[in-house]
Amino acid sequence: MTSENEDLRLIPTGEATALLPVAGGRLPPVRVIGTAAIRAAMDEVCLQQAVNARAAPGVADLVLNPDAHRGYGAPVGCVLASPSHIYPGPVGVDIKCSMSLLQLDLPAREVQDQAVRRALIREIVQRVPTGPGKGQRSVRKARRVGEALGAELVTEGATARVCAALGIPAEWAARCEDWRHLGHDGTADALRARLDELRAGGRFAQFGDKIGQLGSYGGGNHFGECEVVHVAGRGADEASAARGGGSADGAPSGDAGARAERAAAAFGLRHGHVAFLSHCGSRGFGHDLAQREFREMREHFERWHVPLPAGDPHLVYAPLGTPEADRYLDDMAMGANFATLNHLLINTLVLEAFAAVLPGVTGRLVYFISHNIARLEQLGGRPMWVHRKGATRAFPAGHPELAGTPFADTGHPILLPGNPQAGSAVMVADPGAALACYSVNHGAGRALGRRQAMRQLDQEAIDRSFAERDILTNTRVYPRDEAPAAYKDFEEVLRSVKLAGLASEVARLDARFVIKDGAPADDKPAARAAGEASRGIVGTAGSRRGSRR
Repeated sequence: MTSENEDLRLIPTGEATALLPVAGGRLPPVRVIGTAAIRAAMDEVCLQQAVNARAAPGVADLVLNPDAHRGYGAPVGCVLASPSHIYPGPVGVDIKCSMSLLQLDLPAREVQDQAVRRALIREIVQRVPTGPGKGQRSVRKARRVGEALGAELVTEGATARVCAALGIPAEWAARCEDWRHLGHDGTADALRARLDELRAGGRFAQFGDKIGQLGSYGGGNHFGECEVVHVAGRGADEASAARGGGSADGAPSGDAGARAERAAAAFGLRHGHVAFLSHCGSRGFGHDLAQREFREMREHFERWHVPLPAGDPHLVYAPLGTPEADRYLDDMAMGANFATLNHLLINTLVLEAFAAVLPGVTGRLVYFISHNIARLEQLGGRPMWVHRKGATRAFPAGHPELAGTPFADTGHPILLPGNPQAGSAVMVADPGAALACYSVNHGAGRALGRRQAMRQLDQEAIDRSFAERDILTNTRVYPRDEAPAAYKDFEEVLRSVKLAGLASEVARLDARFVIKDGAPADDKPAARAAGEASRGIVGTAGSRRGSRR
């Protein structure tokens, strides 16, 4: 679905910034973050989706980050801000897909031995299931969560009572971007009423089954990774070598290194120690809520003959204050609360697994931060619903929303996954993040569609590359459509972020083992819209699940 005669030329404005004109200049342009190499890889579908979304009703701003690629309605890797409308598409069907990082008091040498890492993998996969539809009944040592507790946690969030019931350290709630989400009117009562409405009306018949997925990863691009932390400026050559590079070009200067050290201390990062990085969201619970909202909003548009933006059914919207917007905000909040507790429980179970193999080990949550959410924030002096679809919040030091948090003086941690071989990064926002609606990318971003990766990449070469780097996995063969070569050059993505003045590096994370599943992720809508193929949107092959090692 495209707007006719749209000029999709990017106009460079800096080494890592550009503008994408909209409506022949009648509307403010889309701001694009990325070096020339990154911008050259943004295809026409991605750019057209950005233009379509920017021209949609009530949209006041739109930013494309360097990991941007085609999505549903709006690109993955975009930020959309509106003072008056809510858009499900630029949130996505995996509501509050997020990253979390657990720092362990374990020196890296303790996981040098492959036998230790294999034992850790075995203990983790006995507690944390992977794959679509998998839940607590799929593994022996999961936490069982009943419907009553499930209803409480999706309406209340990570309260002390909920955390205690799940065995989650209560202090971890302070390390969350948002430890709870409230309803459209700012209350938990609105969520309880909405959940009662859905269950009484038979529209959530599988509620118990979906709650049973709490504490699980899902499939596709979701993962858990055992990492070694390298604080910027300390052991830079060693970290670069671990990623397959030579000497560390662009190592931070003295001032930058000192800033990285201060931020690392505030975050609780420990150089040369083991950490655990997790990527997952609201699983089938959030997926069902989001799919229902898409369907009901589309029906509303059809019933009232409301034109779709650019004719795209994935750009349905609701004006704030309408019953449709209230219902969506309530459903999004419940999905977001599930995602929060999903991550906190996974980290609790991972720590339990480490202690089973290495008795006495302790851990602390560094941060939990989302990249598929709409949040009410202040932009340019007015309230805006900031939709981040595959984008990460980036508040620098001194931002009003960080007042009273452990990160008021540094900015909060930004967790950016690259790939197991290139490593991942912990960053901190710079004042220049305002250019991108106080947001950065959520990772590397796909370079190859899933089917394209399956056609082009060689399974034997992929598996050999992991063995050569001594990175273990829980799968017999690594999912081909999730191979490092399926993603953009992570170094160039990070370079874009730094050159644009959005954020600075605090630490690198180098993988020692990976927990994956070779099946589709929960961010793929179940229904295949008729227009998918014409817009070049590809699906996921899910036939490669291997046995645990």
